[in-house]
Amino acid sequence: MKAFLDRDFLLSTETAKHLYHDYAADMPIIDYHCHLDPKEIYEDRRFENITQVWLGGDHYKWRLMRSAGVKENYITGDATDREKFQKWAETLGLAIGNPLYHWSHLELKNYFGYEGTLNGDTAEEVWQLCNEKLKTLSARRLITDSGVKALCTTDDPADSLEWHRKIAADESFGVKVLPSFRPDKALGIEKPDYLRYLERLGEITSFAHLENALKERLAFFVSLGCRVSDHGMESVPYAPATEDQVEAIFQKRLAGELPTEAEQKQFKTALLLSLGREYHRLGVVMQLHFGVIRDNSHRVFRALGPDAGIDSIGDAPSIKELSAFLGALDDTDELPKTILYSLDPNDNAAIETVMGAFQTSEAVSKLQHGSAWWFNDHKRGMTEQLTSLAAEGYLAGFVGMLTDSRSFLSYARHEYFRRILCELLGAWVENGEYPNDEKALKTIVEGISYQNAKRYFNL
Repeated sequence: MKAFLDRDFLLSTETAKHLYHDYAADMPIIDYHCHLDPKEIYEDRRFENITQVWLGGDHYKWRLMRSAGVKENYITGDATDREKFQKWAETLGLAIGNPLYHWSHLELKNYFGYEGTLNGDTAEEVWQLCNEKLKTLSARRLITDSGVKALCTTDDPADSLEWHRKIAADESFGVKVLPSFRPDKALGIEKPDYLRYLERLGEITSFAHLENALKERLAFFVSLGCRVSDHGMESVPYAPATEDQVEAIFQKRLAGELPTEAEQKQFKTALLLSLGREYHRLGVVMQLHFGVIRDNSHRVFRALGPDAGIDSIGDAPSIKELSAFLGALDDTDELPKTILYSLDPNDNAAIETVMGAFQTSEAVSKLQHGSAWWFNDHKRGMTEQLTSLAAEGYLAGFVGMLTDSRSFLSYARHEYFRRILCELLGAWVENGEYPNDEKALKTIVEGISYQNAKRYFNL
């Protein structure tokens, strides 16, 4: 029986062990999509206890605790941090098969030196150990100790980027902290607060004004090092309309009237195409996250708002519309580098084949199938995404893992991903499905771990 979380965790063959320990383990990290707060990075936030750095805002953990029957008071309510940690420890101790069990113990081992297992009985021991260690840790140190060379936060177009500017001017911190352009609110024409949001972008009286305002903000982001945009949606829209039709839809919304669902789709198609062309012109990577149903529980949403752990996998994505959208940009040679993420793992093969139709020599794997996302970033989900990409595309060109997290401890997920990657490659080699070509395997592993992202995002 193997020991839990030993040196060869998730590695079952000699080739896998060699690839991980000799090539993957010590590669730096480029976190090209995360939700860290740049203000906390600039101010080098320190955390009073493990609950603050581990449970605050982590809806992954909130979902698991609710599933274990923990009362909301101990999750997002007014229970003390120690009480919340106790409930989390009791929940985690029985979370067999859940990636949170692996992530959490990797984090405890990597950042706090804890070699045991967390459960209700060990909670006090872990609480004391972590809180003592946190006296010597801070946001910046957690980033640098993780080997991070660059990270991209997620920022609204109307954001002043004050904290990014301050970080850039601080020569004492050697990690690149770059903004990412996330214009979801500008596309959310159906939202009740849409008109109030437009006021943040300036005096917007026409669709052309909206386009220009977003272009100006994007240029500002690029001036501060922005390499990536990001979009979250149920599905990638494609419902072409004339300029006059789009303008009429926008004027309808400005007048306080809600456009029909068909009109909303036409508006979003027009604005997303406009942004895509600008991304291409400025060399900004376009990330499209789709296949999610947001805020399923209206009761919890009313109490806690968004990002409360009440989202789910959706079945809305239309691969036909995704292809048509990419094709519309490709027709005029204005398709930017693009990363596609579907929350539905059943879309894997379809995504690979659509991407393959639009690949060009402009970049190695110009279109990317993003790392297994959200409800799929576990052993099975990652293995399926990697296997699908290899079977239908070009795994060697993959830009690899990202954290997509609000936690400064989440860089342990890169280790988790790299171990799974090396286990998969090692099995293919030992089964005679790929030669034991040392040079090629080194290039593939180091590329997916770090080098491909460095090249793809021009970092």
